[in-house]
Order: sequence, then structure tokens, then C-alpha cells
Amino acid sequence: MIKVAVIGASGYTGAELLRLLIHHPEVEIQSAYSRTNSGKKITAVHTDLLGHTDLAFSNTLPSDADLWFLCLPHGESADFLTANKAKIKNTRIIDLSNSFRHMKSASHEGRNFVFGLPELNAAAIQKAENIANPGCFATAITLALAPLYHQGVITAENEVHVNATTGSTGAGTSLSPTSHFSYRANNLSWYKPFVHQHLAEIAEQLTKTPGATPEIHFLAQRGAFTRGIFATAYTKTHLSLEEAKSLYIAFYKDAAFTHVSDQEIHLKSVVGTNNCQLHLHKHNDVLLVTSIIDNLLKGASGQAVENMNLMYDFNQTTALGLKATYY
Repeated sequence: MIKVAVIGASGYTGAELLRLLIHHPEVEIQSAYSRTNSGKKITAVHTDLLGHTDLAFSNTLPSDADLWFLCLPHGESADFLTANKAKIKNTRIIDLSNSFRHMKSASHEGRNFVFGLPELNAAAIQKAENIANPGCFATAITLALAPLYHQGVITAENEVHVNATTGSTGAGTSLSPTSHFSYRANNLSWYKPFVHQHLAEIAEQLTKTPGATPEIHFLAQRGAFTRGIFATAYTKTHLSLEEAKSLYIAFYKDAAFTHVSDQEIHLKSVVGTNNCQLHLHKHNDVLLVTSIIDNLLKGASGQAVENMNLMYDFNQTTALGLKATYY
């Protein structure tokens, strides 16, 4: 058994982590840290866990946990680690924010962070002390494009267009005009066109050549649903459809959670699971790749547990055998 602490346990990613870890046979939840809900029973906030746990939120940080999951707002993890470095001298970290995802920020006060995308970095994750969990868009889009870049089918010079729509939980629990029900319902809108923050981490995972930034035109959209990401990417290639399928199947043959489908795919197939499904379509010389994930699971907390399983040599799928709510 390992002892873990979930820091920021009342938000969406913290809540999903608690749901997964409560039923993980190798984990003891030592602390569910929340500055806003300290002293409350977890089930008073996450009512679906009634009957599953008697734990309460705390604002006291444990000093002997084996692993901390940081589910803090973007930009806060580095300061939090600095402020509490005396308590985490021998503690491993999985950070779910954007603080350590980029190569230039992957070290902090002697801690080196490995980018936690198991399909590309499993060997490094298994030896890591600290993990930077990928962003949700970065996960869906990188998995859609990695076989093409890593196998040299396309290069940084190839133009790639990506359109991806995310559910409202991707914006977190804090209210904003564009996450309010009245805005989201029966609505569709784009944001941060061509300059989304996840582009940098996507680029670093697709090519390791310094300065060779892939030419990806990425348009992010807000969907009128709560969770999931539906991403499409297309580019020109000389590969036939069958050649492309064979490439993807071979690339992900050992992947526990990424699967290539012969059928057209839709979000209900993956929402509630840690899976990524991919589908390929060819039109003339253009290859279309569709990628779907649950933004809170494969795009956040599920992938964090997957990384923990690899770090501690547990079965990679432990506590992640989840079924989609298909109907």
C-alpha cells in the first residue's frame, strides 16, 4: 500500500481522483486537502461517494505521504511546492496543472518532471519521481498525431489543421460567463484561436528537434455538454488509408488505453472511461484523424492514476477498468 494525498480535492480533477483512488487496492488516501471545505465530510461535497468513504477534507498537509497529487489552479503548483518543501522532501509528485509540462519549466528546486503521457513516455514514467500530467487537449491531439510525426510520415513543415470541442468541465469549477449553464446550453463558440496554451506541449511531444515547431492550426471550441473532447485533425499524406491504419495499430499495439476503431466514433464511447479512441478517414490525399477522450479521466485524473500505476509498478490498468455511460 502507498499513502497518497490529493491537494485540491474539491475541484473536478480532485473529485475524479478520489473516486478512482478510493477503490484502488494499492492505495490509502491519507489526506484530501481543501482550503475551502476543510472539516466537511467528502460526501457533503461529492455526494455520489456516499457509502464509499467516511473521509473528511483537511487543510493540514501530511508529512509522510508517498505521493502527492497536485490538483491546484494553473500557475500555483510551483509556489505551493516551494512553500511546503519541508513536508515533501521524500515525496513523489504528480502535478495536474500546467506548471511543469514544458521542457523549459520541467525542473523545480531540484525536482525533475517527466511528461506523463504513457503512450509515448512509459519507460521514463516508470523511473520518474515527479510527473507533469498532460493537458486534456494535449492528450487528445498528441495521441491523434504522434504516429505520423514519430514515424516520419509528416514533419514540422507539414501543415496540420485541428478542431477540438471540449465539455464545460474543462474550465474547472470556478464560474465564468462562458462556463455558466445559460451560456453553454444550446450554444457553440470558439476561443483562443491558433494560440491555445496546449500547443506548446503538443509541439514538444511531436518533435524533439530544437526549434522544429510543427505547423499546427488549432481551433478550440466550447461544447454544450459537460465532459469529453472530440478532436479532428487533418493533413496531406501519401499513405493509403490501409497503410495509415496499419501504422496507427502498430504504434499503439502495447497501449493499454488507446485504441484504433474501424467504425466512426462518438463521445459516448469514451465518456466515463480512461480510453482514447482514434478513427482514420481518407479523402483524396487528405488523412482525417478523429480522437476522443474524457477530459477529466484520460485528459486528467485517470491518466494521473495510470502514471501512478507505472511509477509504482502496479498493473497499469488498476482502478481504471471503467465503463462508458453509453445510453
